[in-house]
Amino acid sequence: MQSHWLALAAAFGLVLTPPSGSAQGGDVRRLVIGTWDLNVAKSTFRPGPSPKSITRTYEASGENVKYTDSTVDADGKVDVVAWTGSLDGKDYPAPGSPDYDVQAVKASDPFRSAFTFKKAGKVVGGGTRVISRDGKVMTIKSTVTNAKGMTFHNTRIFERR
Repeated sequence: MQSHWLALAAAFGLVLTPPSGSAQGGDVRRLVIGTWDLNVAKSTFRPGPSPKSITRTYEASGENVKYTDSTVDADGKVDVVAWTGSLDGKDYPAPGSPDYDVQAVKASDPFRSAFTFKKAGKVVGGGTRVISRDGKVMTIKSTVTNAKGMTFHNTRIFERR
């Protein structure tokens, strides 16, 4: 009987997605793990300039997730920043950024998460990360205000390698 419903869904172009959370094995990290390359042409950095490239790699680190950003800026300077923490909404140290010292990430399901940046206990920014249903595109929208009071709005579109 289940195959009958699946055939009908396919015939009508319905998208069936498994429920989130423990029914999917409980690992909200599963879709993000891997290497992602920035599509500079589809991304926006306000105020600019745009970087030449960003490669973001996510990996499991025990119960946590670790991401490493390798960025080549507009002048060709390479910068590598990493963050390790759980996707539980709690604060974890964010070494390497002059604009924030803590990041908290809360995943609502394997496709979506929201994050907050803090500097000296004060929220200075945040955003969202959404992975497409086919798992090939990751969109990260963020806003952060630096110590000089400048606010940056970025929409970074990454494609899975």
